[in-house]
Amino acid sequence: MLTAEDVVVQFDGLTAIGNVSLSMGRHEVFGLIGPNGAGKTTLVNCLTGFQVPSSGRILLGGEETAGWKSERFRKAGIGRTFQAGRLFREMTVVENVEVTGVGLGLTRRQARAQAMDLLEWVGIAGKAETVAGTLPYTDERRVGMARALMLGPAFVLLDEPAAGMSDAECDDLMHLVAAIPRIFTCGVLLIEHNMRVVMGVCDRIHVLDGGRTIAEGTPQEIQRNETVIAAYLGGEA
Repeated sequence: MLTAEDVVVQFDGLTAIGNVSLSMGRHEVFGLIGPNGAGKTTLVNCLTGFQVPSSGRILLGGEETAGWKSERFRKAGIGRTFQAGRLFREMTVVENVEVTGVGLGLTRRQARAQAMDLLEWVGIAGKAETVAGTLPYTDERRVGMARALMLGPAFVLLDEPAAGMSDAECDDLMHLVAAIPRIFTCGVLLIEHNMRVVMGVCDRIHVLDGGRTIAEGTPQEIQRNETVIAAYLGGEA
């Protein structure tokens, strides 16, 4: 299990996250939604070692992670993508994925083989030798997903992977995300504003507003929740 217990994050006295608790397993796609500024990315940063909570705990498999750096989270089985992509733009697509494997202890040959397998799975193996800086935005998202899946993580946290995608591209993405727990035995935490994607692939959804939890439940329960509708879904429900 990946767990947040009563997590609080404050910046100069301003509370970005207030006493948020959640827990997810390796068998599920777990959605994290809320309006802009709700604290979603800040919470993901806590779950991946990029942000130290002001109080509260992050647990991985029941183990306390206090003092862990982001590298230790990654080696312990937490992968993630970023809104901005963060690709090495002068390197090829396959090198972008390969370098992650080498950094985590694979040989160059092992990393290249695994990188190609993952690029095939996300649907862009044909662009393996393309310079990453020339990729369209949507393909950058796929490369980021392949990098996050290197070495078979226990959990992967996807930050708005459907941003900028067409409906057809979103359909392809939904199939990929929904398959991750089954194929990789890997839990998925999905931050996403596209409600068609969220409602279509998530087993459970956690809703933040103003840095605080306002609801958690199945997609059906969230769509019927009056507090969530008022705060976020509105007509999209």
